[in-house]
Amino acid sequence: MNCAVAWSPPSSALVHRPGRVRRWRSSVRPCAAAVEQEGGAAGEAPRLVLHDSLDSVGVATAHARAAREGFVAQVGRLTRVSAGSSIAISRGPDLARAALCVAAEDDSLVSHSSVPLPVDAFIARLDDLSTGFCAGGNFPPSGAPPEVFFDYLNRYLYVHKGFRRTNGVSDVRIMYLHSVLTCRSGSALMLALIYSEILKTVRTYGLLDFDAEIFFPNDLNSLPRGYDKQKSKLVDEPHIMTSKSLLVEVSLFQPCERASS
Repeated sequence: MNCAVAWSPPSSALVHRPGRVRRWRSSVRPCAAAVEQEGGAAGEAPRLVLHDSLDSVGVATAHARAAREGFVAQVGRLTRVSAGSSIAISRGPDLARAALCVAAEDDSLVSHSSVPLPVDAFIARLDDLSTGFCAGGNFPPSGAPPEVFFDYLNRYLYVHKGFRRTNGVSDVRIMYLHSVLTCRSGSALMLALIYSEILKTVRTYGLLDFDAEIFFPNDLNSLPRGYDKQKSKLVDEPHIMTSKSLLVEVSLFQPCERASS
């Protein structure tokens, strides 16, 4: 899939609010907070009104329902601890898979394609992007301080790989992870998610020996960037994106900014 053919719904599917973009059909998608329970057990899923309506007029929704089930499964892994944890820690749900399930559901409902969005293929693409940072000359020298580590990571993601931030409310591709991975242009939320996935891979390989955090920008232009959590200040707290916050914004809203209106 290339950027030119990355799916996006028609502009009529958007309802605008000051400072935010409301995703179409948001009223029928369950909020992540609604199914969060202690221990990660999800409650009974709400009736899928839109899907039932489409089925009643002969529009197949099997792929959309499967994608919704995938999203709810990830939300069901939330606990009170993981819900409040930073996405830089990445505890509980697989946030990237949850975001791709949202994209897969919307893609199925809009395109009516007989082939579902290849979620696993985009997970593999994200894994390749993450492991690519650990290979060759992209990774900082052993023992480099956190500032140098993040200089290398920022250069890899935003310069070498060319990911950039876009805020156009008319182009909803910036709100879907598969499109951002394809076009390398997306919202601050999706870029922060990709950033967190790279950190998760580095941590899995045992190459991260300090407490990393991600600064989520509240303005319209800045990029998500990492920093040493041990050197954080009180003013940094509003710029931390939690797992629960990301899931809620992916499922209900895709803000072009998190600044209050």
